Amino acid sequence: MPLILPPPRPAASFPVLARDAAVPDALRGAVVAIGNFDGVHRGHKHVVEAARRRAAEAGRPTIVMTFEPHPRAYFQPDVPLFRLSDPAAKARLLAGLGIDALAVLPFDRTLAETPADAFETELLVDWLGAADVVVGRDFHYGARRRGSAETLQQAGRSKGFGVSQVKALDSGGATISSSAIRDALAAGDVATANDQLGHAWFVTATVIHGEKRGRELGYPTANLKLDPACGLRHGIYAVKVGLDGRWLDGVASFGRRPTFDNGAPLLEVHVFDFAESLYGRDLDIVFAGFIRPEAKFETLDALIVQMDQDSRDARAILDGA
Repeated sequence: MPLILPPPRPAASFPVLARDAAVPDALRGAVVAIGNFDGVHRGHKHVVEAARRRAAEAGRPTIVMTFEPHPRAYFQPDVPLFRLSDPAAKARLLAGLGIDALAVLPFDRTLAETPADAFETELLVDWLGAADVVVGRDFHYGARRRGSAETLQQAGRSKGFGVSQVKALDSGGATISSSAIRDALAAGDVATANDQLGHAWFVTATVIHGEKRGRELGYPTANLKLDPACGLRHGIYAVKVGLDGRWLDGVASFGRRPTFDNGAPLLEVHVFDFAESLYGRDLDIVFAGFIRPEAKFETLDALIVQMDQDSRDARAILDGA
């Protein structure tokens, strides 16, 4: 599939609703899509699009309700969670779907212990004034996940809002899910991950100072630290680099640099035909294709020969993207 780049960052004026603030009158009575939406994959987009269609038919706004941190991080704080999209990326992707506002609820003890009926009344009715609610497959809410699409439909009939449950999407017979996308990225299968996402997987990070070895090898790199829980396979990738509204081609290494120090994982990005300083700047790194696993080289000359080949491979992938 063609490489689908992430949407621009939402404007500062894009409404993000906080639980402790009143909802503007223009946004009350919305159609509300609810979910975790990690990665905002094609299945998530399907839910949001169903909400947007319903809102358009009724002349109402569309709101997406989501949660931060991811509920799994709350219930299992000691288990690393490979997030497909950090909070800023998730908001960016959701805003890019044409919704009118984003409601981000802090997933804390208070929310985790909120009974299902209180969730319905306090959040959907009293706070948002929801006219309709749209959810995906296996939807649960409220303390101990006792609320389901069925209980929500029952509540809607008594409390005055409609409820729709959207069927799951599949790709090649396999259900699209955040877990399946994490597995694909852990295997370096960027093509499958990007297909299930419906856009190219990307990360955003700030360029930091490194050992400057790349410059000495003829390949200056921008060094970026990713979340320690990032489960991307260590290896070499063809990438697009987003900088100040521009998209540049490059090649990236993610891993521990076994030829040198075997240290903490680091993303090192070489931008083709580029000479500007990038220190301290935020970059979007879009993963277009996997080239090879990370490897240890016995000599620097052997490493440079391989880097030359990696660059040719990356350019070929990007030319065909």
